[in-house]
Amino acid sequence: MKLGDKTVLVCDCAKTMPLDGAAIAKACGAESCTVHHLLCRDQIGRVVEAGRNGDVIVACTQEGAAFTEALDEQGLAPDLQLANIREFAGWSREAKSATPKIAALLAEAALKAPDVSTVSMESGGICLVYGAGQVALDAARQLNGRMTVSLLLTDVGDLMPLGMMDLMTATGRIASAAGHLGDFEINVNSYAPLNPASRDKMSFGLHSNGAAAKCDVILDLSGRAPLFTAHERRDGYLRADPKDPVAVQKAIFAASDLVGEFEKPRYVNFRSDLCAHSRSQITGCTRCLDVCPAAAISPDGDAVSIDPYLCGGCGSCNSVCPTQAASYAYPSDQHLLTRAKTLLSTYLKAGGTRAVLLVHAAEHGFGMMEASARFGRGLPSRAVPLAVHEPTQIGAEFLLSTFAFGADRVVVLVPQKRRDELDGLAQQAGLAESILSGLDYQSGLVTVLVEDDPDALEAALYDAPKVKKGLKTPSAFLPQPEKRTNMRLAAEHLRKDAPGPTDMISLPPGSAFGTINVDVDGCTLCLACVGACPTNALADNPDKPQLSFQESACIQCGLCKNTCPEKVITLESRYRFGEKANDRVVIKEEEPFECISCGKAFASKSTIEKMIETLSGKHWMFEGAGADRLKMCEDCRVQSVFNDSPQMASGQRPKVRTTEDYLAARDRGETGDLD
Repeated sequence: MKLGDKTVLVCDCAKTMPLDGAAIAKACGAESCTVHHLLCRDQIGRVVEAGRNGDVIVACTQEGAAFTEALDEQGLAPDLQLANIREFAGWSREAKSATPKIAALLAEAALKAPDVSTVSMESGGICLVYGAGQVALDAARQLNGRMTVSLLLTDVGDLMPLGMMDLMTATGRIASAAGHLGDFEINVNSYAPLNPASRDKMSFGLHSNGAAAKCDVILDLSGRAPLFTAHERRDGYLRADPKDPVAVQKAIFAASDLVGEFEKPRYVNFRSDLCAHSRSQITGCTRCLDVCPAAAISPDGDAVSIDPYLCGGCGSCNSVCPTQAASYAYPSDQHLLTRAKTLLSTYLKAGGTRAVLLVHAAEHGFGMMEASARFGRGLPSRAVPLAVHEPTQIGAEFLLSTFAFGADRVVVLVPQKRRDELDGLAQQAGLAESILSGLDYQSGLVTVLVEDDPDALEAALYDAPKVKKGLKTPSAFLPQPEKRTNMRLAAEHLRKDAPGPTDMISLPPGSAFGTINVDVDGCTLCLACVGACPTNALADNPDKPQLSFQESACIQCGLCKNTCPEKVITLESRYRFGEKANDRVVIKEEEPFECISCGKAFASKSTIEKMIETLSGKHWMFEGAGADRLKMCEDCRVQSVFNDSPQMASGQRPKVRTTEDYLAARDRGETGDLD
């Protein structure tokens, strides 16, 4: 079967799946589809034959290594993509009705994944083993020789002294730790080195606080609280329960491999010019700082900075960032949304109904679905899985777009170990639910399922009530690079088809959409808010004192509110549909104040009046003529100071003579000093 220029090979895994080749071909828009039975064994030559003719998609993920080896043996290197139709569709009690989902999975596999940039880390193998007693000592001895090992004991117990001092040993407590693979820094309290003269038991020298050290790898067997937040994401930091011998051994093996150069994905791209964190040392948006579990984001002047070495790729910053200053790159939001659209549109076109988009982390989700397929009911035919690096990377624009593309429900599957990282995802799911319910769609269409139990996953998918107020006509808009553009396109389509269309929906406080309310009587048109606004939602008018606002550009960062010297601005979270959201509305305007000396317009009337009220009578400089200078433009103010100053009042200043003046005088035959 052909999908574009790719050859698709479908296998029913030794006839364990009821696949209908003709139905699959029709669903995929192909002429025919041959169903193979043992592509990984007797029929592997079909894979080689297809590889001779170009790129290949094989509907089997289990035997990917066998297919690659067979192609390599023949000197072939086509683009080989694998699609899982067994655990995701064929091994299910509803397998006979899963043809639309199979077509969707094959169509998604045909998409080309974008390239991903990386960052490099280097480890010289300097390892710190941190723990208590014999467990820590045995781990350090096991690693010693493979790595350069130091042992920091939290508790010595009855340890025998070392017969060979080939292992640097000390006692102490790690007070703080920072860094990543290849570049850790630790501070130790109660530090004391091992006494080489120890006889029947280990003894140590004098204790001191504030000892500092560096290492490439940390093996934490202390059984204490982790040294880092989101410690599973910290490259080079390995932690195991000292009471679990299997976990300890796994950690030792993992540590021994951490020597050399390593590449990790650059999960997030960052543009400081789009960041709305602060202006002029006044804080505005802190959304990414609030949700980052790895402490990889820190303030950096008017923006923030994201350390790619500390970033673990949860994508929460991408989920909540209103300006796309932080954008996920593993892959991009646009590519992820393209995959979702391909899955849903193909599924619906092939005759599928009531689609449930199941968003899951690849490894965790596959494990859950595999267990369900082998020992349970398997996925229902309407459950269409979409693997992502981390479910926490998705935002409200993604969720609303999937509904616009035809999903009845969206279930986001999250492992239990990530339950503490869900603030951003919960916020975005709530935003999407607010807009859907505001349009009178059925509530509860977005489910964040924190589960490690396959039975619970099955129950959530099979037992969910039928959606009664779903979308009638899916949208065909193309996913765009800009998140807010996708949000607008999706929201407008959902509104067009909504059971209860409306022009305005109130949103939870802190949402990235809304308007501002200005007390115009207290506003002096100083325009400090305009200078602080990072998105040009607020703007001035170069021709006259005026403040205008465009709601669609407002991200509710609060910089205008926090910057306003008069404190007359408040924020209102809401979502406004239609073109009115794009209109620029004048909030306040005044006739300009004219200079009392030259008549030039130079400020707003309210600004000058406020300045006079504030400064008059407070200082001798603003009494008499000084008070009048407040009503002058900058040029006349300088001239007034010059003329009224005794030190500078020396009569009329001589006219400045230019080169042209001297040349003209020469032409007239004038000689002498040209004063």
